[in-house]
Amino acid sequence: MFGINGGELIVLLVVALVVLGPERLPQYAEQLAHLVKSVRRFAKGAQAQMREELGPEFDDIDWQKLDPRQYDPRRIVRDALSDVWDDEPAPAKKNSGARAASAAGAGAGSGGVNLRKEQAPAAVPFDEDAT
Repeated sequence: MFGINGGELIVLLVVALVVLGPERLPQYAEQLAHLVKSVRRFAKGAQAQMREELGPEFDDIDWQKLDPRQYDPRRIVRDALSDVWDDEPAPAKKNSGARAASAAGAGAGSGGVNLRKEQAPAAVPFDEDAT
């Protein structure tokens, strides 16, 4: 229940008893019970309405897949980027010695920038529908 074990629940009840006092505690417990009942009633009504509107498709929905606690933003971004870059071939490994030699061989006339064909940035995908 909400990640609270038995010992913590007892401590919370003792703190509530001390803070609220024995004369107001039954009143607040009754209000809490009414709140829990109304939330359950609302959830059951929403579920019944969804079942009525969706019909037999309601039973086919995988509710576990729609649970927001399962989403990891890193995985979502990785999956989205892998979909975009799956069509492009993977870059070949370059020899680090050749890279250092080519960087050292760049003359002052080029401003120290050596853009060979394999070092050129990949084209950014363009989506006509997004603009």
